[in-house]
This record gives sequence, C-alpha cells and structure tokens, in this order.
Amino acid sequence: MASLLYVCVRPERGAAEAEHVSFQRGLAVQDLDQFDLLAGPLTDEVLARHDGFVIGGSPFNVTDAVKSPLQQRVEADLECIAARALDGHAAAFFTCFGIGVVTRMLGGTLTLSHPEATRATQIKTTDAAATDPVFGPSAPALSVFTAHKESAVAAPADAVLLATNDDCPVQAYRVGTGLYATQFHPEPSPRDFADRMTFYRGNGYFDPEAFDAVEAEILAAHGVGGEDLLRRFAENFA
Repeated sequence: MASLLYVCVRPERGAAEAEHVSFQRGLAVQDLDQFDLLAGPLTDEVLARHDGFVIGGSPFNVTDAVKSPLQQRVEADLECIAARALDGHAAAFFTCFGIGVVTRMLGGTLTLSHPEATRATQIKTTDAAATDPVFGPSAPALSVFTAHKESAVAAPADAVLLATNDDCPVQAYRVGTGLYATQFHPEPSPRDFADRMTFYRGNGYFDPEAFDAVEAEILAAHGVGGEDLLRRFAENFA
C-alpha cells in the first residue's frame, strides 16, 4: 500500500494532534505518518517516501500583510507538495489554508470578501464533479464545517471546480488527476470541531462571547463531515 502523510500546519499542538487523529479516521487507514512543518522544513527524502499527502488547516492566511520567516517557509514547502502532485509523482489533498497556497501558486486571486462563519453548511457539487472519483459519489450536495477569513475568487485556470455554495463560490477544486483543494474542513466530527474551537477562541473566527452558543450549534449538527471524501481519496490514490 502506498504511504500517506498528514502534513501539520498548526502551531497549536493540541489542535494538531487532534487533527491528525481526525484525518486518520477519515482516511480509514490504520497508520498515518505525520510531519510537522512548524518544527522543520520539508525534505526531499520525506517527499519521495510518500505517495499521498493530506494537508491540515492553519490560522495562517495567504493574504496576511506581514509574514514571519516561518510562515514564508511553510508556504514554500506546501508549494513543493503541490508541485509533486501536479507532476504526477504523488496525490495531495489540501484543506483550509492550503487551498489559498495552491490558488496563488496557480495564478489565482484570493479575497477577504467571502468570510465564512464557524458552522456546518451545505455545499453543492458541480456537474463536472459527477465523474470525479472523490466527489462524484457525494453529489449533489454534502454538509461540511467551515470557519475561514479568505477564499479564492475563482478556481484557477487549470482547475476543475468541484463544489460551491452561496457563501463561498470556490469550495473545492481538482487540478490534473491527483491534486485536490478544499476551502472547508473534511475531517472533523462535530465533537472534533467543537474541541478545535477552544484553541481559536481569540482568532477572529467567531465572537468569543458567543462561544457557548456556537459550540451548541456545532454539536447539534447531524450528517456533517467530508470523511467519505477522504476515504475515497485514500482508496483511489493509496
């Protein structure tokens, strides 16, 4: 079986560890290697050793006016993973912050005009998604969790738009055969997402004073999650 790697881009250790567990469950694999980009740079050896990559979320934003050397290096490393997937040497599933990195890399434009609340929301698959091995079986719609500040204005020129909704026109796209990017978080359960909120209470994703109300809405959500997408990604590319 091909080797899958979870790539961590979260500075918050508790959130990162829980995200790794969520991805492993969603991919339905017994073992999921992990690499923390915050702890050190990506190496050619790590890239060559894995055939599939899943990239977690981050409080970083590609549109940040001021970036630390660490964030700049992290973005460059993520572009290396994307390039490997574009060349057909691996498959990659970028989420959250990662879709911004890939969009910019491919010449697309990012905007702060479509912020998404911390909540469960429904996304619609496109006609082009019908034949996609990962998104096709989830047509015509699925519910997922969102909490973002920036998003792509449009899918990059060489990308196939796979999912959209009224809040954010670009929810997911594919480039080539093995590079996927999603605005939303496919891996967390309601409990996972509620627990993650505790790490980002002051990051501007929701009103800290409304924490209890937002958490209650998250926990009450039913039928939410993109785990089927991750499972099919693993089945098709690992």
